[in-house]
Amino acid sequence: MLASPDLDLRTGVPRSVGGRLDSLTGLRALAALLVVGTHAAFATGTLAHGYIGLVWARMEIGVSIFFALSGFLLFRPWVVAAADATAAPSARTYARRRLRRIMPAYVVTVLLAYGVYSFYSTGPNPGQSWSGLIRHLTLTQIYTDNYLLTYLHRGLSQTWSLAVEAAFYAVLPLLAHLLLVVLCGDRWRPGRLLAGLAGLAAISPVWLIVVNAGDWLPNSAGMWLPAQLASFAGGMAVAVLQVLGMRSRAGLLVPAAGALYLVVSTPLAGAITMGPVPLWQPVAKALLYAAIATLVVAAPTLGGGGMFDRLLSSRPMVWLGGISYEIFLLHVLVMAVVLGAVLGWPLFTGSLTGLYVLTLGVTIPLAWLLHRLTSARERTWPAHSKARPRSSPEPAAASGWQ
Repeated sequence: MLASPDLDLRTGVPRSVGGRLDSLTGLRALAALLVVGTHAAFATGTLAHGYIGLVWARMEIGVSIFFALSGFLLFRPWVVAAADATAAPSARTYARRRLRRIMPAYVVTVLLAYGVYSFYSTGPNPGQSWSGLIRHLTLTQIYTDNYLLTYLHRGLSQTWSLAVEAAFYAVLPLLAHLLLVVLCGDRWRPGRLLAGLAGLAAISPVWLIVVNAGDWLPNSAGMWLPAQLASFAGGMAVAVLQVLGMRSRAGLLVPAAGALYLVVSTPLAGAITMGPVPLWQPVAKALLYAAIATLVVAAPTLGGGGMFDRLLSSRPMVWLGGISYEIFLLHVLVMAVVLGAVLGWPLFTGSLTGLYVLTLGVTIPLAWLLHRLTSARERTWPAHSKARPRSSPEPAAASGWQ
């Protein structure tokens, strides 16, 4: 297949202004908008509306898309180094970049939420305590039994997934070493590497079976990194396939993801309930989420072009993607204040569309301001330059949460 003028001749990835793949930035915006949507549906009681409620509930797939994006973007430099037989990325530099990208905006958001809830309350808020503050600032709030009754904070409920991201960041250099050095013998063996990633993904269903079959782990263990590894591993596998130069039509990947989304929106993946569920339901849900997220990440990276890529690469989506992390951080707090203090709607009532639009209308400018105040300047590549060397590290801010 001949590369188009818009493709990097060595990697097959579409070029973009400043050396960044704009469609992946737009995909971050899509993921954030999905997460805001499912929370608006929960707050207005829409999740109880039968199959349509399940469709809204499954918009939490945005979190899995963020996970898969992180797997792709952060693991790729190790894959490129292995393929080119060059030095692996510096773990120290990698850790410094992760901390610099994630923590400033997160700390500001946590302090803001605790400050707001010191004066504003709509009901019990177990996380609003000194111990809860310390737990949230250290991203350890989910490592406890009865998380919902101990450290769940009404303005920060979504940050459980950021705690999972932080755990992935911490173990990624070790995973890269195990996969590329120990398993592959410090040689470029993509087949063996993909098999290792399949084994990594298999940890998720095994973990969920163990969590739900007994009570020796805290009940919050179903939220921990092992339960989410399938989504991260899917993105990591896409990085391997992309470096291998494999191509696939986005026109096939996106419909496949859409079809799986309709499947996961059935009771196959469980109902909207807080009670006990059959053992196979959380396993099915995790695997379907991982498959959907992997296909969605593969569409712009292995496919490219087409309507989906043009949508993601549009200026509004790329701009929103640039502040998607801050949108994710702020939207729950904003939604709670908008619902109770501005609109005066009791929980589980009101218009989903109205809450969604008003929440975004307040969150987006605040997210832009938070991004401007806390983000590090990104290193970009000149738009006129030749294709980036495959061994070059990713930009400092690259991850699913940018």
